[in-house]
Amino acid sequence: MHQSIILQSQHGEPLKRKKRLDPAIIKARLDRKKKKIEKQIRRLEKVAKQLKPISEIEIPFKLVDERKQRLRNSSPLSAEEVESRVLLQKEWNRYKNNQYLADFQTIDSMLYSQQKALDELRAESEELYQEAIQVDLAFLPYVVKGPLKTPPIENYNSPDGEYVNTTRKYEGEE
Repeated sequence: MHQSIILQSQHGEPLKRKKRLDPAIIKARLDRKKKKIEKQIRRLEKVAKQLKPISEIEIPFKLVDERKQRLRNSSPLSAEEVESRVLLQKEWNRYKNNQYLADFQTIDSMLYSQQKALDELRAESEELYQEAIQVDLAFLPYVVKGPLKTPPIENYNSPDGEYVNTTRKYEGEE
C-alpha cells in the first residue's frame, strides 16, 4: 500500500515548537554583541594612531623572494649619452634663466611706465596725483576687526630657552 507524504508526516512525531524568547533577552544579546564590536573598533583605532619605527617595519617575504625579478639592470650610460644629458640640462638652465630675466624686465618696465605717468600727472595737477596714489579698497576687500595691540600679560614668566630632547632611541640607531 502506498501513502502520500502528507499522511506519512501525520504518523510521524510532532514538530518541535520554537521556543519563544523574552524580548529583553534578545535585546541584551544584541547589546552585548554591539558593545563587543565597538570595543574592538576602539582598540583598532588606538593602535592605528601609533606609527611603527622604520627599523621595525618588516618586508613581506613575497617581495624578498621577488627581489631579483623586480631589480632593474640599468646599463651604464655611454659617454655620448652622459654628454647629451649634461648639454640638455645646461640648455634648460639657460632657458629658465632667460625666462626669469624677461619676466623681471617686463615688471621693471611696467613700474617705470607707471612712475613716469605719475610724475607727468603730478606736473599737471597735484590734486589729481594725490587721487591717483590713493589705495583703492575695492581691489583689496580686507577688513580688520579687533585690537591692534594686545596688552601685556601680568606676571608672565617668559620661557628661558631651555630645550629637553624627548626623541626616542630605538635599537640600532645612534
